[in-house]
Amino acid sequence: MAGAESPTGCQAELEPVVSLVDVLEEDEELENEACAVLGGSDSEKCSYSQGSVKRQALYACSTCTPEGEEPAGICLACSYECHGSHKLFELYTKRNFRCDCGNSKFKNLECKLFPDKSKVNSCNKYNDNFFGLYCICKRPYPDPEDEVPDEMIQCVVCEDWFHGRHLGAIPPESGDFQEMVCQSCMRRCSFLWAYAAQLADGGTACNEVTPRNGVKTQHVTRLPAEDDGLLLNAVGMGDQDVIKPANGAHQDKTLKENVPEQGRDADKEVKAERNDEPCTSSSSEAHLQTVFKNENIKTEPQSGCRLQELQAKQFLKKDAATYWPLNWRSRLCTCQDCMKMYGDLDVLFLTDECDTVLAYENKGKSDQATDRRDPLMDTLSSMNRVQQVELICEYNDLKTELKDYLKRFADEGTVVKREDIQQFFEEFQSKKRRRVDGLQYYCS
Repeated sequence: MAGAESPTGCQAELEPVVSLVDVLEEDEELENEACAVLGGSDSEKCSYSQGSVKRQALYACSTCTPEGEEPAGICLACSYECHGSHKLFELYTKRNFRCDCGNSKFKNLECKLFPDKSKVNSCNKYNDNFFGLYCICKRPYPDPEDEVPDEMIQCVVCEDWFHGRHLGAIPPESGDFQEMVCQSCMRRCSFLWAYAAQLADGGTACNEVTPRNGVKTQHVTRLPAEDDGLLLNAVGMGDQDVIKPANGAHQDKTLKENVPEQGRDADKEVKAERNDEPCTSSSSEAHLQTVFKNENIKTEPQSGCRLQELQAKQFLKKDAATYWPLNWRSRLCTCQDCMKMYGDLDVLFLTDECDTVLAYENKGKSDQATDRRDPLMDTLSSMNRVQQVELICEYNDLKTELKDYLKRFADEGTVVKREDIQQFFEEFQSKKRRRVDGLQYYCS
């Protein structure tokens, strides 16, 4: 017949076949990710009554607290109930935070869920994230003006988010790290460099930044790890200090770094070499990358302090971020003097492995876990092939229309309410009835 297409041609025009099981598994994965982000947060009750929550999902409302006003953070339930039609910034998680919704930072809004709140939560900490700005570049995410593909990584100490290219050391290519400490926090918590020599990955060195069609691109080189295990591979942008045990070979100057008070006597004998030449090419990297062998140590570390034992060895310091493996916090010294140092630096949370985002996400997943079998899978197994195909078609229609419907809320930056979902399903059912009625009329 003229104009007829061959079965092969028709088959080529068909979309790839996806089974309903594949679709359900994909949706289950998305649901698990959502549970991980929310971490078991209550969507109906304000978290204020819990005090400073150890870690929770938070949001900032640019409608109520725009840039120039005081920063404020709100819990999941308040983002739904009190700020549903407002423009919100998702902050992912923050530690030790108490919901601000309706307090003195909100001039014309009273919290509907917990109106009796103190005027200010003095223990809360704020940064530019509460105005939708991130990293040292203070840019939004996603950034419509940034054409460089890059991932954002959260610092475990300050909890700001950074572009990988702005950390002084590009993240390890394998991506095999649990947490990151940014440049600024490594400078403030300089004791971490002694641990980093054995535990952390310094990532990849940034050799040069070259403009290309108005877009900055980075040329990176992976540096080999040192054989003796003491030299940290963290050759990033900026200056570096090689910290060595005193043995009489180098007497340039006494290291003046922030170290715990109990270690000052031992550190008076520690000497340092400093190289102020920036890392600008692969040849200079080879010059800067020097291998130091174990030397006789004259200083005796204070018994029982793991940090002093590490500080007595040689290690490399860089003005760069560091990337830490799973369970690295368990390796930190918890002696009395070190615990006091953590308190003085306001980083006591580093000794708590339940503080990690991984622990938070696992809690969210476990809270949502259920032993009952998925009723949709039960229904699917009881159907014949024709019914399964019909169900797949119905499911795909529902998924497509729901995705388009929710996209409007995402574009406007507004929260989806229960009424919105109810309205969607009412309209969807109405369209389905019209299609079925029209089909019946045509067939008759």
